[in-house]
Amino acid sequence: MSLIRLQDISVRFDKTQILREAFFRLEPGDRVGLIGKNGSGKSTILKLVLGQVAPDAGTVTLELGTKVGYFSQFSELNGEDTIAEVLDGLFVHIKEIEAELAQIDAAISSDSISSKELDRLIRRQAELFDHMDRLDGWDYQRNIDTVLTTLGFDQAHRICPIDKLSGGWRNRAALAKILLEGPDVLLLDEPTNFLDVAGVEWLEAWFRTFKGAAIVVSHDRKFLDAVVTRIIEVENYHLHEYPGNFGEYVIAKQFRLKSLESQFVHESELLAFEAEGISDRREAAKAASKGLGNQLAKIKKARAPRPVDQIITGIYAGLHIRDVLCRVEGLTKAYGAKTLFSGLSFEIRRGNRIVVLGANGSGKTTLLRVLTGEEQADAGEAVWAKGAGLVSYNQVLAELDDDDTVSHAVNALPESLALTATKKSVHRFLAMFQFSEADLKQRIGNLSGGQRARVAMAQCLLSGASVLLLDEPTNHLDLSSTQVMERALLHFPGAVVAVSHDRFFTDKIANRYLVFGADGAEAGEIDVRAA
Repeated sequence: MSLIRLQDISVRFDKTQILREAFFRLEPGDRVGLIGKNGSGKSTILKLVLGQVAPDAGTVTLELGTKVGYFSQFSELNGEDTIAEVLDGLFVHIKEIEAELAQIDAAISSDSISSKELDRLIRRQAELFDHMDRLDGWDYQRNIDTVLTTLGFDQAHRICPIDKLSGGWRNRAALAKILLEGPDVLLLDEPTNFLDVAGVEWLEAWFRTFKGAAIVVSHDRKFLDAVVTRIIEVENYHLHEYPGNFGEYVIAKQFRLKSLESQFVHESELLAFEAEGISDRREAAKAASKGLGNQLAKIKKARAPRPVDQIITGIYAGLHIRDVLCRVEGLTKAYGAKTLFSGLSFEIRRGNRIVVLGANGSGKTTLLRVLTGEEQADAGEAVWAKGAGLVSYNQVLAELDDDDTVSHAVNALPESLALTATKKSVHRFLAMFQFSEADLKQRIGNLSGGQRARVAMAQCLLSGASVLLLDEPTNHLDLSSTQVMERALLHFPGAVVAVSHDRFFTDKIANRYLVFGADGAEAGEIDVRAA
């Protein structure tokens, strides 16, 4: 029996079609990766299951008694309780059993207990022991500590009221709660966004022991590779299913696109013959057939867009970059008694794609902020070469003007390549980044979080800067946009310094790593090409 069934679902918001005649089943033990472009309907599917959105047509059915746990990257978990108190409250029933067992122990120790009462208490004690075994209740405190430690909660975070935590830490708290609740079905919306590499790897290991089913919305390709058993892609209002993990999806979709292209060729030939016949009989229909042919040609072009490699190299052709862009010498930064990094020295040179790795709180983001001048180092300095412009993706994203249009925002920076490269190449690049003519006219304030991220990333890639500083750039980009960004970064002639937990992304772009130690006090540099 399916745990969840979506039957012939159609959803519209205002005048925008989201899903049409969509079908989906979640079976026990399924691990489904839900992928698709920003705004394609992934979160809508989760909300349909949760009953937060009603379909315009079709039915949503949950198997009776199915316990569903939901995690959103925009967690609304808040309150005056601490995360330790919230998690402790999940085990009230186990605490009641512990209290009763303590009472039984005290009663058994009494000298005045009768043999009949003793027998009754021993039988009840055995029942409670069995109940605790089935609930795995003996280790609940250790389980709480393991989850919190792995998700990065130090003692200060554990005793801080949830409504005083940052959005990222509230998300971690919500994830910890769901993992300990043990639902039959997990709905996870971007669960890895605020985890470091160790946290993501722990979550992958946790999934190996999870006996329930899951639907995972994620852009993290390595996570999908490790966790899911099939991929559902939301595309053109429909759900397309591919068996296996993300790597198998990539291969399967290539075959599907080739099949569609082959089908298109045959249909095009048949339509050409049909058009010739019509042309012989009616001059008026000849113009219409040409129109149809043009339309089909546009469809074929959309299915096989020009590679971003050719587009981006054309845009960057006139960008001249110095060899040495920045010298970092003896950089040290501490907060109170905690030293993040000490005596850090390295160079940023043309062609470098440096990925900064390390645990949460080890100083990665702080390093980027020191490089941009947002924070001052305690010792040492970062000396930038004259004319070596830099741009921070996170600053650009934070400073987007809600009243601005997408088109103006992309061209906003003074040295923007959108002003010097050919209009045709810039237009093609923005099209690859999923910006239509209508999108370019939209105001920033009307965009979703993922769309805003695309605007900021396009602005950075077209900025004309010599150095791009990127802090978790894949967090809010869909897979298509991430792939375009990766190709652009590989062809970018300047330098890139990126902080990311996305292992697929870092494996693709890095040619150098800057690795922060577990204690955060020292950093070691590794040249990938020499490794």
